[in-house]
Amino acid sequence: MTLQLNPYINLRGTAREALEFYRSVLGGDLRVTTFSDFPEMAPPGEEHLVMHGQLTTPDGLVLMVSDVPSTMEYAAPAGFSVSVSGDEAERLQRVWDALADGGTVTAPYTTPPWGGTFGMLTDRFGVEWMIMCDDEGAGGDDTPTVES
Repeated sequence: MTLQLNPYINLRGTAREALEFYRSVLGGDLRVTTFSDFPEMAPPGEEHLVMHGQLTTPDGLVLMVSDVPSTMEYAAPAGFSVSVSGDEAERLQRVWDALADGGTVTAPYTTPPWGGTFGMLTDRFGVEWMIMCDDEGAGGDDTPTVES
């Protein structure tokens, strides 16, 4: 059996919109289960909310998003970032541009001291992202590592 570590984002009433947006940015297949699929768990008037949504990209990225119903306590996403990295410069630039549209850039997507291209932003749904492109020649064997 293989283990996976996947971001699971909780939102309040915008999960479907967020999932469709993330699919437009990252591509992939989207599966959505609403509270109406489990009537005994559906808060009155909130049956349309996303109980579980999962975006799976052809690259194997998995992003999960759900709505927190009004019957549960909710706190906006904070204290973490979703990180997307790789060596496909043009694709990562498109991901950056799309996520930044309607969001807030907290660190511009540019060359950091360690090389490559890196930036941080908060998207229109309040989710923080870090995008890193390991441009050719960046990172490599000269990248410092921490061993425990």
